Amino acid sequence: MTTPIRTYLKQIADLTRRGDAREESFYPALKDLLESLAAAQGTPAAVTVLPKQTEAGNPDFRIWDGAYQVIGYIEAKKPGANLERIETSEQLRRYRSTFPNLILTDFYEFRLYREGELLERVSIGRPFVAKKLKAKVPLENAEAFSALIRRFLGFSLPPAFDAETLAVELA
Repeated sequence: MTTPIRTYLKQIADLTRRGDAREESFYPALKDLLESLAAAQGTPAAVTVLPKQTEAGNPDFRIWDGAYQVIGYIEAKKPGANLERIETSEQLRRYRSTFPNLILTDFYEFRLYREGELLERVSIGRPFVAKKLKAKVPLENAEAFSALIRRFLGFSLPPAFDAETLAVELA
């Protein structure tokens, strides 16, 4: 399971080291990682990068269960961004109150929220190693990260019923 994470970490570290990448430059690597981990875990998932606007705004990623149900959303910030500050921003407060399953990331650290509350945070590497030291970023916390992603992908909303379907289900 660590191979996709190592590949991802190398991709984002290379982009970070160059110093000219915008936040969006990192999106393909994260999309590939999520799809690889979902497949490895046997969880069907489809990732939409920059999906259309929702009632709460425009999160960077929407994750589907492989069919028609949204699993959750991911808001990404540039590597090294101050996630503590961003966590309390108006944008994140809005996302946390709207989306029951949300990840905030700077591509190295991942914070999982359920129903607006921080459940866990995992760092898989340190952006300053790539940015300042221009060195290979060692992988950290691979198992904890895999567990966080498994927990995120395992989320499901209860099905929505119209009046007729609800009556049949209750009968």
